[in-house]
Amino acid sequence: MSDADRLYEHLAATAELPVERSASRLLGEAEAVADDLREAAPDVQTQRAAVVVQLLAKVEGTGNSEADEHVERARALAAELADE
Repeated sequence: MSDADRLYEHLAATAELPVERSASRLLGEAEAVADDLREAAPDVQTQRAAVVVQLLAKVEGTGNSEADEHVERARALAAELADE
């Protein structure tokens, strides 16, 4: 599984968990961008990953510890993909 796929999987996992409303909107948007970047050209992947980084930076907490763990892992993966 690629880093892009892992990024998407972590964000998709948060959709299955009860999270705060403001975090839910941002996570949903980040999940959609991450889904799109899985099939994108490498230069586009970098740009989309940067968008995910920006969206996740706005998530201060989800109100769910399991979702928070997925968000932290997604942040790290998105940052790594944005640097490539």
